[in-house]
Amino acid sequence: MGNFKPLKRKVRDLLCHKTTVVCSFSLANEIVAQSASNTPIPSVSYFHAQTVKQGRLWCCRAGVSKLKFHSSINFGDTFIFFSFAGTLSPSFVLLLLELAEVCDNLGWKTPSKIQVEAIPHALQGKDLIGLAPTGSGKTAAFAIPIIQSLLESSKTSQAFIACVLSPTRELAIQIAEQFEALGSGVGLKCAVVVGGVDMMQQAIALAKRPQVVVGTPGRLVDHLSNTKGFSLRTLKYLVLDEADRLLNEDFEKTLDEILKAIPRERNTFLFSATMTKKVKKLQRACLRNPVKIEIASKYSTVDTLKQQYRFIPAKYKDCYLVYILTEMSGSTSMVFTRTCEQTRLLALILRNLGLRAIPISGQMSQAKRLGALNKFKAGECNILICTDVASRGLDIASVDVVINYDIPTNSKDYIHRVGRTARAGRSGVAISLVNQYELEWYLQIEKLIGKKLPDFPAEEEEVLLLLERVTEAKRISQTKLRESGGGRKKRGRGDDDEETDKFVNLKNGKSFKKSKKY
Repeated sequence: MGNFKPLKRKVRDLLCHKTTVVCSFSLANEIVAQSASNTPIPSVSYFHAQTVKQGRLWCCRAGVSKLKFHSSINFGDTFIFFSFAGTLSPSFVLLLLELAEVCDNLGWKTPSKIQVEAIPHALQGKDLIGLAPTGSGKTAAFAIPIIQSLLESSKTSQAFIACVLSPTRELAIQIAEQFEALGSGVGLKCAVVVGGVDMMQQAIALAKRPQVVVGTPGRLVDHLSNTKGFSLRTLKYLVLDEADRLLNEDFEKTLDEILKAIPRERNTFLFSATMTKKVKKLQRACLRNPVKIEIASKYSTVDTLKQQYRFIPAKYKDCYLVYILTEMSGSTSMVFTRTCEQTRLLALILRNLGLRAIPISGQMSQAKRLGALNKFKAGECNILICTDVASRGLDIASVDVVINYDIPTNSKDYIHRVGRTARAGRSGVAISLVNQYELEWYLQIEKLIGKKLPDFPAEEEEVLLLLERVTEAKRISQTKLRESGGGRKKRGRGDDDEETDKFVNLKNGKSFKKSKKY
């Protein structure tokens, strides 16, 4: 290895000046042994960071010479790099420098708990079952190891290495966006195959031979059956995101077809916020000695989420909804209902009161669903009225409040609904409006999460001051729905779209007056 004395002196000087240094394990261990910590660096096969005085010392395997750096000195199999000067995040310590830099550029300074636990096992080629609350970074936990494996294998041009299955179109698109962000600097190509979009366009994207395919099970089976030249015979990674929902009756048959079309020798990652008997059954069927990672309790919510409820008469539920939304004016809110028709009715009521609300449900076309979601993300509308189709996995940057207008009959859906807020360490509020007919369902939720929720403070007299205006807005909205066919129009531009644009474009008109700020 040669004489390390001049190198050690140079490295120590650099570290004292807060410079990041990358070198071999042998040199790093000698430097650390003489530092204040006196702790040798473990001989792992990837990068490992350790602070020595004020600097950051990185050690790496010798084969890293193929990576490109701005300035380096080569002493045998020892490499010292001077270019990063403290800018590289020390948190993702198992990653190749290209990928670690991408994480740093994306602002991911500290990996989440699920990433810390899952990434090392995935990099070792193990199958995973990952259970973590929504908003905890599950997507990056499987995307990062897949991209790193491509970089390490020097087969970045090989097609169809990974397939990610999602229960919803919106979640599939979002997962693809994360893959593209992480792989932007390494030439990663990703194709999305979901229903509601022209198959020919997707076939053209598949013909470009992307490394990653993200999609919903039904449309993926369509392409496997009908798209010439497309197969998953080279697949190395299968990811089932929101695995519990993928394994229900809606997807069970198509999922079986997909499993028959892919190699047995592969890595399989299952990620979800909840664990079910069907997930356990699939584990026995197609996972090989999986590592189970459970970051929190079986059904849990994040610590930064403030959860409250309000017990109210059913006839006043609309008034309480309007009251809460106006109390929290300026916030972005998602309101969950049980039916598609209810999303449209509530959106019309709120618009008639001057609030910027937009509905999204499974009854809408794919284009309209994405259009509504994009308007909400862009801030054109700050209230999204939705069914559970929107509650799974969507990562909307800043949802401040989740309101359960209807209590879910399946208490596990509560976990996914409230997981739309308080994501990635941010704070959030979830409020459940419980009427006399929903009490049993609500008690099941408290039992599931293992705690009793505090009451949302509201003076009923103040709330009922809104009754007359809300009742009139509801009457007008119901009339409008009846005239437009009851909310079941499938084609053309609906009245609700026109109303949305009207309120989006309204800048100086009258609006519903807020009673006070939250």
